[in-house]
Amino acid sequence: MKQPLRGAIAGYGFIAGQGHAPTYAKHMGNGRAVEITAIADICEARRQAAHAMFPSARVYPNHASLLAAEAEGLDFVDIATPPVHHAEIAHAALDHGLHVLCEKPLATNAEDAQAMLRHAREARRVLFPCHNYKHAPVVKVVRSVLDEGVIGPVHLVTMQTFRNTHAKGVNEWRPDWRRERALSGGGIAMDHGSHTFYLAFDWMAAYPTSLTAHSSTADGHDTEDIFGCTLTFPTGVVSAHLSWTAGVRKVMYTLHGKKGAIRVEDEDVELAVLEAGPGVVAPGSPGQWRFERRVAKSDWMDASHVGWFSSLFDEFRGAIARSEYVGKDAREACLCVELIERAYRSAAEGSRVVELPEATMDRSARPRAPRPLPQGEPCGRDLGE
Repeated sequence: MKQPLRGAIAGYGFIAGQGHAPTYAKHMGNGRAVEITAIADICEARRQAAHAMFPSARVYPNHASLLAAEAEGLDFVDIATPPVHHAEIAHAALDHGLHVLCEKPLATNAEDAQAMLRHAREARRVLFPCHNYKHAPVVKVVRSVLDEGVIGPVHLVTMQTFRNTHAKGVNEWRPDWRRERALSGGGIAMDHGSHTFYLAFDWMAAYPTSLTAHSSTADGHDTEDIFGCTLTFPTGVVSAHLSWTAGVRKVMYTLHGKKGAIRVEDEDVELAVLEAGPGVVAPGSPGQWRFERRVAKSDWMDASHVGWFSSLFDEFRGAIARSEYVGKDAREACLCVELIERAYRSAAEGSRVVELPEATMDRSARPRAPRPLPQGEPCGRDLGE
């Protein structure tokens, strides 16, 4: 039997405790694919919660003391702290020869994200982001429809993420840390921008060449709660709107091709296919569509997204097995941070159009194979397959 991966968790807040820990516990009891042997958190109450979940794990007050004592017996570190600490902890783990699983965003600025990728490549250890939306069942349904080719290549996408509040942390430690720029690095764009962008990359089968953005902040906070942007791709356009001040919690996406469209509303998927039989669509007419509806239970109301983590962790394990130190997911995570940074710049400068380095993606790249990044441009040009 293969030896289980020995892991440590850095940061035992809401996402670690509710989103990651249940999957680890399940794997530990079923074939022993993973063992969580150490956990670090700066909050005593959260260390107690970690001990209750993993009674055999050793618990530490910070990542430095954990690594000093445990690194030789570990394979990876799962980073689930607020974003401003991601880069520091990742570098420390890589310095100790450990693989890194990191919550999004990978970092709070492009320079840090680029340095993380370089370090992982030099250390020959896997850096893998928690891009969990692509593991949502409803998003997998969208991917399967696109693979069938029934709507043709996507040229227009709209993406709306509505929340009536920011995601709350644990009660024992700063539950509103997402409204503190010193911890979060930004507001809803920093929190949800990565999800928006990596799905857009996949659906447009390309990377953007320019963007324009706007944002607003209410109630005296120092992080934005409304964010919108338009991304121009070689293949089309993506329009995104994110809000923490909406009247409902909901996700709504539309994807448009020449032969039809896909509409997603939480767990519901509607496929519209333009009928192309002889005489069905007259020249100049709007056409007729055949509609199909599917439901993919995805538990969007559960902010932990615990049901998606097992699939994500399996990909992380696969990357380790294949020695994909800086794979496509990591490169796209870095690009996401760069786009967030440039979007903030656009918003601050009156929604100025910001040009981006040209990048390409091979539409036929399934499954995705890693490609080394060009030296000196770890987040920019030519990130494709």
